[in-house]
Amino acid sequence: MANVAVMATTTNNTTSTSRWNMSSLRSALPSITPPSASLLRFTAFPPPSSATLRISKIKSKSPLPPITGRPPLPLFGSASSEFSGFDQGFTVIGNGGRVYAMRHGRKVPKLNRPPDQRKALIRGLTTQLLKHGRIKTTKARASAIRKYVDKMITLAKDGSLHKRRQALGFIYEKQVVHALFEEVPERYGERNGGYTRILRTFARRGDNAPMAYIELVE
Repeated sequence: MANVAVMATTTNNTTSTSRWNMSSLRSALPSITPPSASLLRFTAFPPPSSATLRISKIKSKSPLPPITGRPPLPLFGSASSEFSGFDQGFTVIGNGGRVYAMRHGRKVPKLNRPPDQRKALIRGLTTQLLKHGRIKTTKARASAIRKYVDKMITLAKDGSLHKRRQALGFIYEKQVVHALFEEVPERYGERNGGYTRILRTFARRGDNAPMAYIELVE
């Protein structure tokens, strides 16, 4: 019994020493001092003033140089001492021609043919009309060759060697040119233009193209 009492006393002493409370825990922790207000520093930025605000203006850039290396052409409205005409604003293409803005009053009868074939067709029809005096063709072709026939008759009225060579370069048959220069002075000597007449006829069968007769007036 004495041994049991000794053991109970030892257990009670151990339990009392192992107990802890909040005060003992706080004393065991390291002390942390809170930071003072004097140690805290905030950088204060001044408000923007009108003197510090700067508005950057967009600088006008110089025009980019063209690909071909030539300087850019001046505008039509710009006053320049080197301005010689409106041709400066037109683009020159590779074959030497110029691309204009519009072609007012420059209507050319195309006749559904490229330029070389169109010229050959007009020369052939002019030759046949001066040879036979009257031919039948489409109304568009008759209207297209009318001014060329009048020009050949005007050359024949002059009668000079230079005009004869010009007619030989346009009309295909030499005999027609020589006969034209012999007959025109007394046939159309007193007439100033209007050497041809166009008479409409029935449309062509198949494509319904408008047809016409073109003939030399008496």
